[in-house]
Amino acid sequence: MAKLSIDQKNIKDLFEDKKSDFLIPDYQRPYAWEDDECKTLWDDIFEFAFPNNNVDDFNSEEEYYLGPIVTFRNDGGKKEIIDGQQRLTTLMLLLRAFYVKFGKMQDENSKKMRENIEKCIWKTDEFGNPNKNALKINSEVATDNDKDEFLKILNTGDATNMKSRYAENYRFFQSQIDEFLNNYPSYFTYLPARILNNCILLPIEADDQNTALRIFSTLNDRGLPLSDADIFKAQFYKYYSGKGSKAEFIEKWKKLEEVCGKIFNPQSGTPLDELFSRYMYYERAKMGNTSSTTESLRKFYEKNKYELLRKDATLENLIDLADFWNDVADQNNERFSEEVLKRLFVLNYAPNSMWTYFVSVYYLHNRNVDGELDNVAFDKFLQKTIAFVWAHAVYMPGVNALRTPIYTAMVNIVNNQTVEFADRKFDLVQLKSMFENYEFNNNRPITKSMLAWWAYQDNNQALLSIETSYDIEHIYAKNRNDKENSLTNIKNIEKLGNKSLLEKRINIRASDYRFEDKKKYYEGFVTVRGKVKEPTNIESLKKLTSKTDFTETDILQRNNEIIEAFMEYLKSNNLNK
Repeated sequence: MAKLSIDQKNIKDLFEDKKSDFLIPDYQRPYAWEDDECKTLWDDIFEFAFPNNNVDDFNSEEEYYLGPIVTFRNDGGKKEIIDGQQRLTTLMLLLRAFYVKFGKMQDENSKKMRENIEKCIWKTDEFGNPNKNALKINSEVATDNDKDEFLKILNTGDATNMKSRYAENYRFFQSQIDEFLNNYPSYFTYLPARILNNCILLPIEADDQNTALRIFSTLNDRGLPLSDADIFKAQFYKYYSGKGSKAEFIEKWKKLEEVCGKIFNPQSGTPLDELFSRYMYYERAKMGNTSSTTESLRKFYEKNKYELLRKDATLENLIDLADFWNDVADQNNERFSEEVLKRLFVLNYAPNSMWTYFVSVYYLHNRNVDGELDNVAFDKFLQKTIAFVWAHAVYMPGVNALRTPIYTAMVNIVNNQTVEFADRKFDLVQLKSMFENYEFNNNRPITKSMLAWWAYQDNNQALLSIETSYDIEHIYAKNRNDKENSLTNIKNIEKLGNKSLLEKRINIRASDYRFEDKKKYYEGFVTVRGKVKEPTNIESLKKLTSKTDFTETDILQRNNEIIEAFMEYLKSNNLNK
């Protein structure tokens, strides 16, 4: 069981403690507090210490709680800060600003406060004398170019010509302290005294990093917790620093963050976590791991003391993989053929995200030295992936059922075997019956998946933009049957034969239930005021405008056409028994 040390302390006791040697680790995010946060802190503390602007209204028994500080003692003996970085940093700047002001005062209370603050900022010898070459806090944040200014401000008390957030916040506190001194000259020492003695922190010291991170995730409701990628960044940082390539690594990492931030929008975790997830499956496949039980991201990468992150190839592979997915998102026609881009568009509407891991493994194994793929072979792979994943979503719904065949296929890829799904082929008679009886309602992901696939079964369908938003259009309007009562089976409304992708920008009003009114939106038209309403880019939908009406018979006929075409698609990809 993990051990915790929890002991509520005021700022003075926490900072003066000889064991207090704080480190903001390399994987933390840069200092982010701005004027608003500093102003809120100052106003709250001032209101607490000087209630009603009256020094005598203060109750010395009261305490002002500033929140928890989560740390663990690292191998170097330092208290590595997991939660509380922003508050500790800001409090250090505030105390340093007070310390400068007390330097010019000679009364006994001011001298005492100066001595107290010294012991909070600098380490002391056995006689309590401060060593002004040894701060009680240090920052190694890899992506914070301004951390040196923070340390310089603490050492010198001077932020002249500095432009960092540290400097701006330090100057803010200096101005607030000057204003306070002008308004309350006789009570100046009371405010820092009440900050040190009555402002409370809750230091929580864990026995290791993982425990500290779990505590942080439980307690933190103020901002983003540290991600797995933040931890991985620290390992990379240590590795490349040891090689003398720290600056080069930081530059590469920043670019990687930018690329991932642009292309990935995961439901959980950060964009960089998503990249590490996609890469993990490649490494799993190389290990021959076909287990349907997947470890957490951190558990996977922390094996053998993060051995995988101490290899040059890992970072280069991550960068290459991010560039690949960036070109997928940009629909880069210089890298991919139009056929490949069409398949990737369809996969963008997949019923689950498993395809992204599958494609990542394929890319990393089959790329050439220039990071290029054989477009013909890639197109064949993508078509088989679409056929298998789409059929599996109806035959055996849920991503868990898909893991076993996909993980096995991943291992086959890295072993230079063709992806065949040989033991997972479909009985088309049975599958066709399942498709015919499946309820393709709009809240089932496979519905949109099938419609995206169907759009490209028209040979004249041009490449559609991934950036365009598409809705599911009911060709025979839902409210039409309420008006006409013309359907023999109301469930036919939800059949694939009655649906199509349609651009969200094409707004078909609910009142336009008649097909002859709806189809003008498919074709495009000019309003009475001369405004051009562009047609849909879905060719199969535009072709329906040649009809005078779209009836229940048309729904059933089109539905059968889609299902028959998909069965043939499975045959062409050799997925039938």
